[in-house]
This record gives sequence, C-alpha cells and structure tokens, in this order.
Amino acid sequence: MPRLSGIPASPGVAIGKVFPVDRRRARVPRFHIKPEDTGREEARLDLAIKQSVDQLEAIHQSLGEGEQGAILVAHKMMAMDPTLHAGAAGLIRDELLNAEWAVRRIFREISDKLHGGHAHGEQASEGTAHIAERASDFDEVCDRIVHNLAGETPTLLAGQPPEGSVLVAYDLPTADAAVLLSSGRIAGLVTDVGSKTSHTAILARALEVPCVVATGTASELARAGDLIAIDGHTGEVLLSPTLEEVLRFEAAAHRARSRGAALLEAKDLPARTTDGRSVQLCANIEFPEEVPSVLAHGGEGIGLYRTEFLYLNREELPTEEEHFRAYSAILSAMGQRPVTIRTLDLGGDKLPIGHRSHETNPALGLRAIRLTLRHPQLFRTQLRALWRASTHGNLRILLPMIAAVSEVREAKALIHTVRDELVREGVAVAPEVPIGIMMETPAAALTADRLARECDFFSIGTNDLMQYTLAIDRGNRDVAYLYKPLHLGVLRLIKACVEGAGAAGIEVAMCGEMAGDPAYTLVLLGLGLDTLSMNPADLPRVKRVLRDASLRDARALVEAAMSFSSTDETEKFVREEMAKRYPDLE
Repeated sequence: MPRLSGIPASPGVAIGKVFPVDRRRARVPRFHIKPEDTGREEARLDLAIKQSVDQLEAIHQSLGEGEQGAILVAHKMMAMDPTLHAGAAGLIRDELLNAEWAVRRIFREISDKLHGGHAHGEQASEGTAHIAERASDFDEVCDRIVHNLAGETPTLLAGQPPEGSVLVAYDLPTADAAVLLSSGRIAGLVTDVGSKTSHTAILARALEVPCVVATGTASELARAGDLIAIDGHTGEVLLSPTLEEVLRFEAAAHRARSRGAALLEAKDLPARTTDGRSVQLCANIEFPEEVPSVLAHGGEGIGLYRTEFLYLNREELPTEEEHFRAYSAILSAMGQRPVTIRTLDLGGDKLPIGHRSHETNPALGLRAIRLTLRHPQLFRTQLRALWRASTHGNLRILLPMIAAVSEVREAKALIHTVRDELVREGVAVAPEVPIGIMMETPAAALTADRLARECDFFSIGTNDLMQYTLAIDRGNRDVAYLYKPLHLGVLRLIKACVEGAGAAGIEVAMCGEMAGDPAYTLVLLGLGLDTLSMNPADLPRVKRVLRDASLRDARALVEAAMSFSSTDETEKFVREEMAKRYPDLE
C-alpha cells in the first residue's frame, strides 16, 4: 500500500483503525419553481436556517466557551446573517429557483468575492491559506443548510467512532472536528487538504491529537477498519502498514512517550544551568484551551498570546467584551504567572470583510502596530479590554513589528490615555502593566539601545526577523532553503537586541520558532536570552538542555559558531556539538 506524506500539523504518533468521514458536498437539486410556490420555498428556507442555527447552538453548548465554541458561534452568525437570507429569498422570488439552488448560489457568490478580493502576485501567498479557510467556513454552513433543506442529517458522521480510531477525511468540518477531537476517543487525524493554521489543525494541537494534513489522497485510499499509522512529527502516513512498519511506529511512539514522561518529571523544577543561570520558560498560545497544556508541560507563563484569532473568520470586528472574556479567562487560569498578550498583528488584508483593505505587498504594508496606530479606534477597543482584564492576573502588553522609537511612544501614549479614561469611568484596572515590543525588524535590532529606553522588555520574533533580514518570503517553497536561524546576520541581530536590553536593564525574551528547537538552546543561552517562549510540547526538551548545560560552555559554543563564515558550516558545527552533548534528545 502507498506511503503518503503530508504536513505535520500536530505532533505525536498514532496507530489505529481508519474511521472515514465523508466530506462530500451536499447534493443540490436544481430546478425552477412555479410563481405560486415561492411562499412554500421561502418557508422551507426559513425552517432549514432555523434548524441549522439550533444544531450549531446545541454543539456550541456541549463544548462550552473558548476557541472551539467561538468557531461555532461564528458559523451560527453566518447562518443567521440577514443578508444571506435576503439574498436567497430574493433568488427564490425573482428567478424562481428552488431553495437549495438559491442557498448554494448566494454562498458561492460570497466565496467568489473572497477569492476575487485577494491581492495578486507572489506576496499574496501569505493570505491564501486564510482565505481558503474562510471559504471553507462558508461551505460548511452552506452544506448544513442544504442538508436540512433536503431532510438529511447534516452531520457527516456515520455513528460514533470506536475508541482509538484514526479519522480520515478529505476535509473534516469544524463542527464535527470540535465534537470528535474533544471526545477522547480519537487517536489521530488525517486529511487530504488543510494547513497548520486551519481550525481543525489548531483544535488538534490544543487537544494533543496527532494530525497530518494535506496528504492529497488519504480519504480515497483508506478504507474503513483498515490499519493506519501516522506520524505528526514528520507528516508520514502509512496505509495498511506491514508488521515491521507497525513495530517501527510503535517503537517511535514508545520512545516518545518514555522520553516525554522522563522529561515531565522535571516540569516543576527551575530551568537553571549547572552554574546557576536561570532562564524563564514560557509558552506561545492562540486560545484559552491551550492553558492546561502549558501548565502540564511546566510552562512558567505565557510568553506570547496571539490575539489574531479573535479577528479571523467572522463578519465584524470583535467587540470589547469578546476581547475581555478571552483575556480574563487566560489571566485567571494562569494565576500570578506572567501572561504576555500581543496586540493585533495582522494586516488590513486579513481583517473581517467589511473592514478589509487590499495591498500588493501586505507583509511590508499597513500591518501590526502600523495598522492599529492608523486606526486608533481599533486599537482602543483592544486596549480597553486589556486594562479591564489586567486585574485578573499578571498582564504584560506586547507591541508587534516595531521599527522606530516614535511608534513606541505613540502606542504608549494611547495605552496610558485609555487607562486614564477607564479610571475616570470607575473601572478597576491594574496600577501598571509592563509594556514590551517585538524585535522582528532589522531596524529595531540595530537601534535596540534606544528602543530599550522606551519599554519594559523585548521579545524577539525570529520568524519575521529572519524573513526581513534574509529578504525571503517564508511561505515561498522556492526560497525556503535560505531560512536559516544560525545565519551570522541573524545571530548578530539577536546579539544586538540582547546588548541593547542589557544596557537599559530590561529583560529580553524570544518567542519565535527558534526558541522551541532544543538544537538552538545552547546558542540562545550563550547569547544571553532571559526568557524563551515556545509551543507547550517543546518546553520539557528545552528545559532538559538548560538544566544539563553551563553558561560558560554555552558562551564558548556561541563564540565558536560565530567564527564560521558559512551558515551551513555553523549549522553543521552546532548540530554536531549538540548531538555529542545530548545523544538521546531528538
């Protein structure tokens, strides 16, 4: 049987029997009705929409609040949208279409507008995945209404899957994914399409279900009840694996579990080197459901909460109350552990449709702090919620994509103005909140000494820092080979950030992907980072490296690594040295 390869979307190894989920589009009968039948068709439309809304609400209630629930609320809002209802009803009356055809037509028009409004050119690739995901949301809601019109059960599941099943689908609908993955019965998930940023992949990671997406043909080749093995670390999928292959995957899973259990024994111990240097280990999260995973893996705080998911896949901007609920939930759950919440880090090309702008080069356009300073009301809504939530825990505010001192000063002025307004309104707020900046542009790194005087901490975002420093689009496969964390230019910029922070006596953290790779931990220790923030599952491995390391050795390693001129030589040297020191740490 074929060996498939996809995108590893959630780590872990799973072996189980295939439970297929049919994600075929609802069949839409197309015919014209008689003028006297329009009332009946509109009544059918009204009933199907009501049924769809009720079904989505029932699923939402069973899952509770948080990101899973928020996704279903967004779907419910789509189904209830009066514009959609009026559009479909108009097609029934004016063009004498049957209700199913009218619903499909109106949803397709919206989907076409989404794709048509997308910027063209190479840089537009950054937003392609998000637009595809949003179109998928509309497709799911449309299918649900059409299924109800046809009198069919809209759920695409044929009964409850057996314990330990591996779901295989072309594209698992969000509502079904939320119910199934939270049931505890699913060992793994494989889809033909998707990306790491899809709702389903996000839910899988939050619930620690191994997942591989974008396999292409898994749903066509896998049969119900067949054995399947998946590796969420590498993206490998084996259909009807041989005994030898099963043993290989079981051994990999056993090793991973054993290593994980051993590493977790130290989860409550400090990340302190043998010669006394302490490094704070925090986690990057997208939504509140990840907090239990952070604590389970020994996270000392949230080093980066990305607020962008509050804005995506919806018609309107999130309200102050929505912001407040999300922030206060995370702060309360983390107690007095620090929670660093980053303000909006999107471009106008990814805001809800009614507020979207279109740029030919959004990665270098009006995004992040530039966008929020240009649209202060957008910023104020988020800041009011942050200050209101500040009494629920240990809040820190992080400003993204800073390139100049003036941006920090302007943002801080608005932050303090909003606080003063709330105090005058009688709203309880924290006496003060540390304000930090993302160091992700070469300009910021090269002026770190001046920027450090304006803020309370730095957080280095290596993903964008490398993109802008090395002049590469990190979403472009043709130049992916140039994306090297140990490039001398990148290391020198990180060093400049550390030195600038040190001169002003402020903390410097790193929240990019580089922070969570144990192969780079000694390098970052030697460079002088105070805090490392990463995916929760990476915390134990990084802590293991730090607790067995010495600062003196790390500094020597960095000095030797930075003596090479070729990035490939630097990478080879560092990885070989790490393999010598930590042969059992993959």
